[in-house]
Amino acid sequence: MSTTAEKPASPNSGPPAGGAQRGAAHASPATAGRKRNKSRKVRRLSRRDKIVLGIMVGLPTLIQLLFVWLPTLASIGLSFTRWNGLDLADIKSAGTENYEFISQNYPPFWPAMQHNVLWLAFLALIATPLGLLLAVLLDQKIRGSKIYQSIFFTPVMLSLALIGIIWQLFYNRDSGLLNFLLGTAGTPQAVDWFGDSNVNIWAAMIAATWRHAGYVMILYLAGLKGVDPALREAASIDGANAVQTFFRVVFPAMRPVNIVIVVITIIESLRAFDIVYVINRGTNGLELLSALVIQNLIGEGQVIGVGSALAVVLLVISLVPIVFYLIRTFGKEKEA
Repeated sequence: MSTTAEKPASPNSGPPAGGAQRGAAHASPATAGRKRNKSRKVRRLSRRDKIVLGIMVGLPTLIQLLFVWLPTLASIGLSFTRWNGLDLADIKSAGTENYEFISQNYPPFWPAMQHNVLWLAFLALIATPLGLLLAVLLDQKIRGSKIYQSIFFTPVMLSLALIGIIWQLFYNRDSGLLNFLLGTAGTPQAVDWFGDSNVNIWAAMIAATWRHAGYVMILYLAGLKGVDPALREAASIDGANAVQTFFRVVFPAMRPVNIVIVVITIIESLRAFDIVYVINRGTNGLELLSALVIQNLIGEGQVIGVGSALAVVLLVISLVPIVFYLIRTFGKEKEA
Protein backbone atom coordinates (compact mmCIF):
# COMPACT_ATOMS: atom_id res chain seq x y z
CA MET A 1 0.00 0.00 0.00
CA SER A 2 1.54 3.14 -1.13
CA THR A 3 1.37 6.35 0.88
CA THR A 4 2.27 9.77 -0.11
CA ALA A 5 4.44 11.65 2.37
CA GLU A 6 3.27 15.12 3.25
CA LYS A 7 5.56 17.76 2.01
CA PRO A 8 6.88 19.89 4.89
CA ALA A 9 6.08 23.53 4.79
CA SER A 10 8.86 25.77 3.66
CA PRO A 11 10.14 28.21 6.25
CA ASN A 12 9.86 31.00 3.67
CA SER A 13 6.27 30.18 2.84
CA GLY A 14 3.58 32.61 3.94
CA PRO A 15 0.94 32.11 6.60
CA PRO A 16 -2.00 29.87 5.99
CA ALA A 17 -4.78 31.08 3.84
CA GLY A 18 -7.02 31.63 6.85
CA GLY A 19 -4.41 33.85 8.49
CA ALA A 20 -4.01 35.83 5.31
CA GLN A 21 -7.74 36.39 5.19
CA ARG A 22 -7.82 37.48 8.84
CA GLY A 23 -4.91 39.88 8.22
CA ALA A 24 -6.70 41.30 5.23
CA ALA A 25 -9.82 41.63 7.34
CA HIS A 26 -7.90 43.50 10.07
CA ALA A 27 -6.20 45.80 7.59
CA SER A 28 -9.29 46.59 5.60
CA PRO A 29 -10.81 49.33 7.90
CA ALA A 30 -7.59 51.37 7.99
CA THR A 31 -7.09 50.92 4.29
CA ALA A 32 -10.67 51.88 3.61
CA GLY A 33 -10.28 54.92 5.87
CA ARG A 34 -7.20 56.05 3.98
CA LYS A 35 -9.01 55.61 0.72
CA ARG A 36 -11.95 57.64 2.00
CA ASN A 37 -9.62 60.40 3.20
CA LYS A 38 -7.91 60.49 -0.17
CA SER A 39 -11.19 60.53 -2.02
CA ARG A 40 -12.65 63.16 0.30
CA LYS A 41 -12.42 66.63 -1.22
CA VAL A 42 -12.70 70.04 0.38
CA ARG A 43 -16.23 71.27 -0.09
CA ARG A 44 -16.30 74.40 -2.14
CA LEU A 45 -18.61 77.22 -1.17
CA SER A 46 -21.58 77.47 -3.46
CA ARG A 47 -22.80 80.75 -4.80
CA ARG A 48 -25.63 80.70 -2.28
CA ASP A 49 -23.16 80.17 0.60
CA LYS A 50 -21.08 83.11 -0.57
CA ILE A 51 -24.15 85.34 -0.73
CA VAL A 52 -25.26 84.35 2.79
CA LEU A 53 -21.76 84.89 4.22
CA GLY A 54 -21.49 88.19 2.40
CA ILE A 55 -24.76 89.39 3.90
CA MET A 56 -23.86 88.18 7.40
CA VAL A 57 -20.49 89.93 7.33
CA GLY A 58 -21.26 92.86 5.10
CA LEU A 59 -24.51 94.07 6.68
CA PRO A 60 -23.13 94.55 10.23
CA THR A 61 -19.99 96.11 8.76
CA LEU A 62 -22.08 98.53 6.72
CA ILE A 63 -24.19 99.46 9.76
CA GLN A 64 -21.05 100.08 11.82
CA LEU A 65 -19.59 102.16 9.03
CA LEU A 66 -22.69 104.30 8.51
CA PHE A 67 -23.77 104.84 12.11
CA VAL A 68 -20.48 104.70 14.05
CA TRP A 69 -17.32 105.31 12.07
CA LEU A 70 -18.50 107.90 9.55
CA PRO A 71 -20.16 110.08 12.25
CA THR A 72 -17.05 109.69 14.38
CA LEU A 73 -14.77 110.86 11.58
CA ALA A 74 -17.22 113.66 10.75
CA SER A 75 -17.20 114.83 14.38
CA ILE A 76 -13.41 114.88 14.43
CA GLY A 77 -13.37 116.94 11.25
CA LEU A 78 -16.10 119.34 12.41
CA SER A 79 -14.33 119.94 15.72
CA PHE A 80 -11.77 121.99 13.76
CA THR A 81 -14.39 124.13 12.01
CA ARG A 82 -16.99 126.85 12.55
CA TRP A 83 -20.41 125.95 11.17
CA ASN A 84 -24.02 126.90 11.83
CA GLY A 85 -25.25 123.40 11.01
CA LEU A 86 -27.37 124.52 8.05
CA ASP A 87 -25.40 125.44 4.94
CA LEU A 88 -22.39 123.33 4.00
CA ALA A 89 -20.95 126.33 2.17
CA ASP A 90 -20.60 128.16 5.50
CA ILE A 91 -18.13 125.65 6.98
CA LYS A 92 -14.93 127.51 7.83
CA SER A 93 -11.70 126.25 9.29
CA ALA A 94 -11.15 127.17 12.95
CA GLY A 95 -8.02 125.23 13.82
CA THR A 96 -7.90 124.44 17.54
CA GLU A 97 -10.11 127.37 18.56
CA ASN A 98 -12.96 125.12 19.67
CA TYR A 99 -10.68 123.13 21.96
CA GLU A 100 -9.21 126.32 23.40
CA PHE A 101 -12.71 127.68 23.95
CA ILE A 102 -14.05 124.69 25.88
CA SER A 103 -10.94 124.49 28.07
CA GLN A 104 -10.67 128.20 28.85
CA ASN A 105 -13.94 130.03 28.17
CA TYR A 106 -16.71 127.46 28.48
CA PRO A 107 -17.91 127.51 32.14
CA PRO A 108 -19.77 124.14 32.24
CA PHE A 109 -16.80 122.14 30.91
CA TRP A 110 -14.72 121.68 34.06
CA PRO A 111 -17.73 121.10 36.36
CA ALA A 112 -18.84 118.43 33.87
CA MET A 113 -15.40 116.82 34.04
CA GLN A 114 -15.56 116.84 37.83
CA HIS A 115 -19.05 115.31 37.78
CA ASN A 116 -17.88 112.54 35.44
CA VAL A 117 -14.96 111.77 37.77
CA LEU A 118 -17.35 111.80 40.74
CA TRP A 119 -19.73 109.50 38.83
CA LEU A 120 -16.85 107.10 38.13
CA ALA A 121 -15.70 107.11 41.77
CA PHE A 122 -19.25 106.46 43.00
CA LEU A 123 -19.80 103.53 40.63
CA ALA A 124 -16.35 102.10 41.38
CA LEU A 125 -16.49 102.46 45.18
CA ILE A 126 -20.20 101.97 45.86
CA ALA A 127 -22.07 100.32 42.98
CA THR A 128 -19.43 97.77 41.95
CA PRO A 129 -18.69 96.48 45.49
CA LEU A 130 -22.45 96.29 46.06
CA GLY A 131 -22.82 94.12 42.96
CA LEU A 132 -19.93 91.94 44.13
CA LEU A 133 -21.55 91.54 47.55
CA LEU A 134 -24.85 90.49 45.98
CA ALA A 135 -23.03 87.96 43.78
CA VAL A 136 -21.20 86.43 46.75
CA LEU A 137 -24.41 86.16 48.77
CA LEU A 138 -26.37 84.61 45.92
CA ASP A 139 -23.55 82.16 45.20
CA GLN A 140 -24.14 80.51 48.60
CA LYS A 141 -26.96 78.35 47.18
CA ILE A 142 -29.59 79.97 49.35
CA ARG A 143 -33.24 79.14 48.84
CA GLY A 144 -34.84 81.24 46.12
CA SER A 145 -31.53 82.53 44.74
CA LYS A 146 -32.89 82.46 41.18
CA ILE A 147 -35.76 84.72 42.21
CA TYR A 148 -33.38 87.16 43.88
CA GLN A 149 -31.15 87.18 40.80
CA SER A 150 -34.15 88.05 38.64
CA ILE A 151 -35.19 90.85 41.00
CA PHE A 152 -31.73 92.44 41.13
CA PHE A 153 -31.18 92.01 37.38
CA THR A 154 -34.50 93.57 36.34
CA PRO A 155 -33.18 97.18 36.38
CA VAL A 156 -30.43 96.17 33.93
CA MET A 157 -33.09 95.45 31.32
CA LEU A 158 -34.45 99.00 31.67
CA SER A 159 -32.97 102.01 29.90
CA LEU A 160 -31.43 104.79 31.95
CA ALA A 161 -34.12 107.14 30.64
CA LEU A 162 -36.86 104.93 32.10
CA ILE A 163 -34.89 104.60 35.33
CA GLY A 164 -34.76 108.38 35.54
CA ILE A 165 -38.54 108.55 35.19
CA ILE A 166 -39.04 105.87 37.85
CA TRP A 167 -36.77 107.61 40.31
CA GLN A 168 -38.44 110.96 39.65
CA LEU A 169 -41.56 109.42 41.16
CA PHE A 170 -39.50 108.23 44.10
CA TYR A 171 -37.77 111.59 44.61
CA ASN A 172 -40.77 113.85 43.92
CA ARG A 173 -40.86 116.72 46.37
CA ASP A 174 -44.59 116.81 47.08
CA SER A 175 -45.72 113.21 46.60
CA GLY A 176 -42.52 111.16 46.35
CA LEU A 177 -42.04 108.01 48.39
CA LEU A 178 -38.76 109.18 49.96
CA ASN A 179 -40.19 112.43 51.35
CA PHE A 180 -43.25 110.48 52.49
CA LEU A 181 -41.02 108.08 54.44
CA LEU A 182 -39.16 111.06 55.91
CA GLY A 183 -42.47 112.66 56.91
CA THR A 184 -41.77 115.85 54.94
CA ALA A 185 -44.00 115.31 51.88
CA GLY A 186 -46.11 118.39 51.15
CA THR A 187 -44.33 120.53 53.73
CA PRO A 188 -41.80 123.37 53.33
CA GLN A 189 -39.14 121.06 54.77
CA ALA A 190 -39.48 118.63 51.86
CA VAL A 191 -36.26 118.18 49.89
CA ASP A 192 -36.37 118.69 46.12
CA TRP A 193 -33.96 115.84 45.43
CA PHE A 194 -33.69 116.42 41.68
CA GLY A 195 -34.21 120.19 41.77
CA ASP A 196 -31.63 121.14 44.39
CA SER A 197 -28.23 121.51 42.74
CA ASN A 198 -26.50 120.55 45.99
CA VAL A 199 -28.01 117.07 46.18
CA ASN A 200 -29.30 116.15 42.72
CA ILE A 201 -25.99 114.68 41.53
CA TRP A 202 -25.99 112.29 44.49
CA ALA A 203 -29.63 111.36 43.91
CA ALA A 204 -28.91 110.65 40.23
CA MET A 205 -25.88 108.49 41.08
CA ILE A 206 -27.94 106.41 43.50
CA ALA A 207 -30.48 105.84 40.73
CA ALA A 208 -27.67 104.78 38.36
CA THR A 209 -26.30 102.46 41.06
CA TRP A 210 -29.63 100.63 41.14
CA ARG A 211 -28.96 99.51 37.57
CA HIS A 212 -25.18 99.14 37.62
CA ALA A 213 -25.09 96.90 40.70
CA GLY A 214 -27.34 94.33 39.02
CA TYR A 215 -25.12 94.25 35.95
CA VAL A 216 -21.98 93.72 38.04
CA MET A 217 -23.77 91.05 40.08
CA ILE A 218 -24.47 88.92 37.00
CA LEU A 219 -20.88 89.22 35.74
CA TYR A 220 -19.41 88.25 39.10
CA LEU A 221 -21.86 85.36 39.48
CA ALA A 222 -20.58 83.98 36.18
CA GLY A 223 -17.00 84.49 37.38
CA LEU A 224 -17.66 82.71 40.69
CA LYS A 225 -19.14 79.72 38.87
CA GLY A 226 -15.93 79.44 36.84
CA VAL A 227 -13.54 79.32 39.81
CA ASP A 228 -12.04 75.86 40.34
CA PRO A 229 -13.49 74.37 43.58
CA ALA A 230 -10.11 72.76 44.24
CA LEU A 231 -8.70 76.21 45.01
CA ARG A 232 -11.19 76.72 47.83
CA GLU A 233 -10.57 73.23 49.17
CA ALA A 234 -6.81 73.83 49.19
CA ALA A 235 -7.27 77.13 51.03
CA SER A 236 -9.56 75.45 53.57
CA ILE A 237 -6.98 72.73 54.19
CA ASP A 238 -4.35 75.43 54.78
CA GLY A 239 -6.59 76.89 57.52
CA ALA A 240 -7.94 79.95 55.69
CA ASN A 241 -11.39 81.19 56.73
CA ALA A 242 -14.12 82.21 54.28
CA VAL A 243 -13.04 85.87 54.06
CA GLN A 244 -9.36 85.01 53.55
CA THR A 245 -10.26 82.39 50.95
CA PHE A 246 -12.31 84.89 48.97
CA PHE A 247 -9.87 87.81 48.94
CA ARG A 248 -6.65 85.76 48.62
CA VAL A 249 -7.80 82.93 46.36
CA VAL A 250 -11.20 83.41 44.71
CA PHE A 251 -11.04 87.13 43.88
CA PRO A 252 -7.56 86.95 42.25
CA ALA A 253 -8.73 83.94 40.24
CA MET A 254 -11.44 86.13 38.70
CA ARG A 255 -8.92 88.53 37.22
CA PRO A 256 -10.36 88.43 33.67
CA VAL A 257 -13.80 89.30 35.04
CA ASN A 258 -12.32 92.07 37.16
CA ILE A 259 -10.72 93.66 34.10
CA VAL A 260 -14.01 93.54 32.19
CA ILE A 261 -15.88 95.14 35.09
CA VAL A 262 -13.29 97.92 35.43
CA VAL A 263 -13.67 98.75 31.73
CA ILE A 264 -17.47 98.61 31.93
CA THR A 265 -17.53 100.84 35.01
CA ILE A 266 -15.38 103.49 33.32
CA ILE A 267 -17.50 103.44 30.17
CA GLU A 268 -20.75 103.59 32.16
CA SER A 269 -19.50 106.66 34.03
CA LEU A 270 -18.64 108.41 30.76
CA ARG A 271 -21.76 107.51 28.81
CA ALA A 272 -24.17 108.51 31.59
CA PHE A 273 -26.53 110.78 29.71
CA ASP A 274 -30.09 109.48 29.64
CA ILE A 275 -30.82 109.83 33.33
CA VAL A 276 -29.53 113.39 33.74
CA TYR A 277 -31.16 114.50 30.49
CA VAL A 278 -34.52 113.17 31.68
CA ILE A 279 -34.14 114.96 35.02
CA ASN A 280 -33.22 118.48 33.88
CA ARG A 281 -31.40 118.18 30.53
CA GLY A 282 -28.04 118.05 32.27
CA THR A 283 -28.16 121.48 33.90
CA ASN A 284 -28.37 122.95 37.42
CA GLY A 285 -25.72 120.73 38.99
CA LEU A 286 -26.08 117.73 36.67
CA GLU A 287 -23.62 118.80 33.99
CA LEU A 288 -21.90 115.83 32.32
CA LEU A 289 -19.74 115.71 29.19
CA SER A 290 -22.31 113.67 27.31
CA ALA A 291 -25.05 116.15 28.17
CA LEU A 292 -22.90 119.11 27.05
CA VAL A 293 -22.36 117.42 23.68
CA ILE A 294 -26.11 117.21 23.05
CA GLN A 295 -26.72 120.74 24.32
CA ASN A 296 -24.29 122.13 21.74
CA LEU A 297 -25.35 119.92 18.84
CA ILE A 298 -29.13 120.17 19.21
CA GLY A 299 -31.38 123.13 19.90
CA GLU A 300 -31.48 126.83 19.25
CA GLY A 301 -28.05 127.63 20.61
CA GLN A 302 -26.28 124.89 18.71
CA VAL A 303 -22.57 125.35 18.10
CA ILE A 304 -21.50 122.43 15.93
CA GLY A 305 -17.77 122.98 16.31
CA VAL A 306 -17.90 123.19 20.10
CA GLY A 307 -20.22 120.19 20.37
CA SER A 308 -17.96 118.17 18.09
CA ALA A 309 -14.89 119.14 20.11
CA LEU A 310 -16.62 117.98 23.30
CA ALA A 311 -17.54 114.71 21.57
CA VAL A 312 -13.92 114.16 20.55
CA VAL A 313 -12.74 114.79 24.12
CA LEU A 314 -15.27 112.24 25.35
CA LEU A 315 -14.16 109.80 22.63
CA VAL A 316 -10.49 110.07 23.57
CA ILE A 317 -11.23 109.53 27.26
CA SER A 318 -13.44 106.53 26.42
CA LEU A 319 -10.77 104.94 24.23
CA VAL A 320 -8.28 104.71 27.09
CA PRO A 321 -9.99 101.81 28.95
CA ILE A 322 -11.01 100.15 25.67
CA VAL A 323 -7.44 100.13 24.34
CA PHE A 324 -6.18 98.92 27.73
CA TYR A 325 -8.63 96.02 27.65
CA LEU A 326 -7.74 95.06 24.07
CA ILE A 327 -4.02 95.15 24.80
CA ARG A 328 -4.45 92.91 27.82
CA THR A 329 -6.72 90.49 25.95
CA PHE A 330 -4.65 90.09 22.79
CA GLY A 331 -1.40 90.14 24.77
CA LYS A 332 -2.54 87.07 26.72
CA GLU A 333 -3.52 85.30 23.50
CA LYS A 334 -0.04 85.83 22.05
CA GLU A 335 1.60 84.53 25.21
CA ALA A 336 -0.59 81.44 25.09
